[in-house]
Amino acid sequence: MDQVVAQIRDLIEADGLTVGDKLPTERELCDRFTTSRNTVREAMRMLKAYGIVDVRPKVGATIVDHRMNRALDIFSFNVAEISRKTFDDIQGFRELIETGIALHIFDAVTPADLENLRAINRQMVQARSIVEASEYDFQFHTALIALTGNKSTLDIYGIMKPVILRIMQRGKTRRIIEGETFEEHETVLRAIEASDNLAYQYLMRTHLRAGLASFGVTPGRPDIKT
Repeated sequence: MDQVVAQIRDLIEADGLTVGDKLPTERELCDRFTTSRNTVREAMRMLKAYGIVDVRPKVGATIVDHRMNRALDIFSFNVAEISRKTFDDIQGFRELIETGIALHIFDAVTPADLENLRAINRQMVQARSIVEASEYDFQFHTALIALTGNKSTLDIYGIMKPVILRIMQRGKTRRIIEGETFEEHETVLRAIEASDNLAYQYLMRTHLRAGLASFGVTPGRPDIKT
């Protein structure tokens, strides 16, 4: 699937396609790349998640932001299988962002914002699948970042969305979502309500590192238990 994503990107570049242009149909892409329709559809889903194309029934795939195609080179991760190194890289980056914005959040947040965040957290618990719950989990974190008013950071998270979602889904169960993840979000919100910077940073860092347990124990490097 990653290979087909790369081939479609090369096609966009070679044919000089830009915003508003249509990509070939699924059948044409299957023939061109000698691959199955399911593989092409998965590749399109990834390109849509990256914000490069918009896919609509009976319309096909249309390029919506050619600049994102360039940005993929910055975050060219293999999302099919998340390694511990990828986890460390992504979550470490998220720690820098999501713990560093505390004071900006404290200055900007309103009671309505907190209610919106709690509503998203409740929707996560009520989701019908792990995949849907992860979408709400991602929405919760991007809603926090949106409080800073920094569009560039939101754009970067948009580019990283496929791999962040894969990390969120790894090792998740209904029990974890309804218990640990929900409560970790709530404790972060309580720290925001109290404008407690130290508590916020500790709780957010612990929350982002919780998924380490799904990788088991690496020899010479015990896992962090959260």
